[in-house]
Amino acid sequence: MSAKKVALLQPELPTEADQAERFGKARTAQSTAVLEDYAELIDDLLTTQGEARPIDIARRLGVSHATAIKSIARLKREGLATSKLYRGVFLTPAGLDLAERVRARHRLVVDLLIAIGVPEHSAELDAEGIEHHVSDTALSAFARFLGRSWPSRKAN
Repeated sequence: MSAKKVALLQPELPTEADQAERFGKARTAQSTAVLEDYAELIDDLLTTQGEARPIDIARRLGVSHATAIKSIARLKREGLATSKLYRGVFLTPAGLDLAERVRARHRLVVDLLIAIGVPEHSAELDAEGIEHHVSDTALSAFARFLGRSWPSRKAN
């Protein structure tokens, strides 16, 4: 095999600091993805059905009731949700803000994927993962590509 082919198969490693930053960003995104998905779904359920019960949340996310209860408890600890006995889960103002940001980010990612030729169903599925890992810098670029504005919060 030629040296050129070997170089293509074995790219140089980034610096330790760069690689650590990349993996750290991915870990952070993974840990917040659950909270974001729950906040968005709770807001959707409250808007469309008037209530967000843990059992409905569990079914829609495809998780066990116990898993939903644990994640809802985390939302409450983070100050994003409250619950009332026999009345379900409600979002705090911070939780509502999070749900709105996540929904806007999701819509932007879906619209970009569709604009570049991804079928709508695939775009919706793929956006569920991408939306949690994309930086504000990339979101701003997506919005420019689509001819929209994007409210920059911080470069991440």
